[in-house]
Amino acid sequence: MAKIQPFKGYLPPPDLAKKVSSPPYDVLSSSEARKMVQNNSDSFLRIIKPEVDYSTSQLPDNDSLYNHASKNLEDFIKKGNFTQDENSCFYLYQISLGNHKQTGIIAAVSIDEYNRGLIKRHEFTRPEKEDDRTKHIEITNANSGPVLLTFRNDGEFQNHIAEIKNQKMAINFFADDGSKHSLWKITSPSMQESLSLYFELIPALYIADGHHRAASASRVQKIRQDKNPNHNGDESYNYFLSVIFPHDEMKIQGYNRLVKDLAGLSDDQFLEIIKTNFIVTKINHIQIPHSRHTFSMYLNECWYQLIAKDKIISNDSVSGLDASILQDYLLDPILKIDDPRTNNRIDFVGGIRGLKELEKRCSLDAKVAFALHPVSIDELLTVADADKVMPPKSTWFEPKLRSGLVVRFLD
Repeated sequence: MAKIQPFKGYLPPPDLAKKVSSPPYDVLSSSEARKMVQNNSDSFLRIIKPEVDYSTSQLPDNDSLYNHASKNLEDFIKKGNFTQDENSCFYLYQISLGNHKQTGIIAAVSIDEYNRGLIKRHEFTRPEKEDDRTKHIEITNANSGPVLLTFRNDGEFQNHIAEIKNQKMAINFFADDGSKHSLWKITSPSMQESLSLYFELIPALYIADGHHRAASASRVQKIRQDKNPNHNGDESYNYFLSVIFPHDEMKIQGYNRLVKDLAGLSDDQFLEIIKTNFIVTKINHIQIPHSRHTFSMYLNECWYQLIAKDKIISNDSVSGLDASILQDYLLDPILKIDDPRTNNRIDFVGGIRGLKELEKRCSLDAKVAFALHPVSIDELLTVADADKVMPPKSTWFEPKLRSGLVVRFLD
């Protein structure tokens, strides 16, 4: 089952939604976020990335940064950037980009079900990122960024939301990246009950993106439970903010790799060594990998196509992934990237930025780049169902959610 609850969200006024809402905290560097808020002091980035209000040399220590985020959130509410709904709501959230459209439900989702594995994961989390989001949630007393969830769509979900889309939108705007964001409030008790009962029949939810936000919400729940002698399980802190989309509407792009150096090898030595496990062909133009087990590589201002040889291809749900093949047969043994989660010689670029971004980075701070074919949503669900994990940075979901469209407090 999947237990979801409506809640009294804080939303920006329709005419401010574009200005207030922002990309998620983890898709922008601090320097990129600082540029975005220079001419927009109402950006939600001032809450989810509070360091943007400081120079790199003046960052406060300890909890001061999170207290600053909390103060910014309070100020946003006081000045009218957010207003709380009078009644508990589910929210229908639709994102469109080009010909792609996905429609899901914003809801509060059970942390107990997350803890019991009924909300399935496909990634490990990093302690320092968990620590950061745990502090942020605890001190701001809010879920400021949603966890992106999915479920295996049986075709019935669209029937439950068809009538809602005929109602007046609460929010509707185009973001600067061209994506369209539309929001409807679901206030009808009968509609809320219908959706709740529908999701109770869903065997499992899956985390698509936001593993650290979910893990941090779980940690905050434990902290608050331990402090509350009258804890009964119904408190708001027992749930976390989520957006739930059907699996067949999700879109994944490749998650590409950059490596700073060739681990002491010359260009020619490197090209010769990788031929052991890959068919290497020089190509005259940028080419996105067109199929599984095919990679595009940029080295010394030249593009190459790499095709994994049959001997290194596995049918295993994890080791057969392209990110695993690249890591196990090239990045680790040849370029000495032993752990991509911690090695500072590797960086990752979401597919939405395009292959030109890889060329640009190789002219600045990287030696070689690899473009990967996207993981399919079915591959992700298969890994999660087997209680396994994908290699780090395997999936880049696009279009991105907007943070700051709905904020949920924990009390």
